[in-house]
Amino acid sequence: MLGVALAVALLLSVVVAVTVGPANIRFDEVWASIASHLGLGTSPLPLLRDGIVWQLRLPRVLTAAAVGAGLAVSGAVMQAITRNPLAEPYLLGLSSGASLGAVCVLLLGASVLLPLAAFLGALLALGLTLLLASSLGVITPTRTVLAGLAVSAFASAVTSLVIFWNVTGDSYREILGWLLGSLAGARWPAVAISFAAIVVAGIPVMLTGRLLDSFAFGDVSAKALGVNVSATRWGLLAASALLTGAMVSVSGAIGFVGLILPHAVRLIAGPGHRALLPLSALFGAIFLVWADTVARTLFDPRELPVGIVTAIIGAPVFAFLLARRRAST
Repeated sequence: MLGVALAVALLLSVVVAVTVGPANIRFDEVWASIASHLGLGTSPLPLLRDGIVWQLRLPRVLTAAAVGAGLAVSGAVMQAITRNPLAEPYLLGLSSGASLGAVCVLLLGASVLLPLAAFLGALLALGLTLLLASSLGVITPTRTVLAGLAVSAFASAVTSLVIFWNVTGDSYREILGWLLGSLAGARWPAVAISFAAIVVAGIPVMLTGRLLDSFAFGDVSAKALGVNVSATRWGLLAASALLTGAMVSVSGAIGFVGLILPHAVRLIAGPGHRALLPLSALFGAIFLVWADTVARTLFDPRELPVGIVTAIIGAPVFAFLLARRRAST
């Protein structure tokens, strides 16, 4: 029942969020505009207002929903396979690699290539992380995490150097907005990328709840249950990396979504991953839709990067969850 209620809440959140903004567009007008573009009648809105719905607000809201869902699922998976409650989707250097790729194309004036460059940067960072971890001996979760931290620090340093050496004038604003996490440029290609990642990687990961439950008591217990621990861990890690890389490529590094949402869902639904993964996806989607709505409207006509909003909300919420966890032990 909770899943159905959240799915309905997500649908309503998407439509209501599209109505929010300087242009006063009613709920029924949004529905009619969407239906007309799906071949179900004609739009009652003038061409300009119809464009606001279909070309600006709707793709941005849908991208926010997909990114929130993807990051929340990736966070839950990373916390399970590393058995680290502080794990998040960016643990393996993905966001820093994506940021380096994005900054490079922004400085070259090729912003149309930004999603591709960010995605390739994320994959390059993942490859370097695994290469470094393997050079230390047998690849283990601990070594992989430590290698990811090293790659992340290096990529962040190179990104800072590139910005310091090359950025002038107003280009700082565009780059800073992306680095802080922003959905301001999300259009239908971003929707296609983020939803394709959900279909290709997110949904298969959400179907692995029982496998992730087997990791709760360690590798030995998982093997006793007949799980191929190594293959399962690296398969889930690869799928989570693909999912995270795709999301970062269209939104920048939006913090706290993949860290706090799985913990919040555990308080409601318990630790079982069969429920945790899909519910985290729905909670993450709803959360980021409204966080981005606040980011683009709170100080209108100025717009905040959504990463600032998620950090302002996420930091105290995470502190509360930690305090609650400590009180219950």
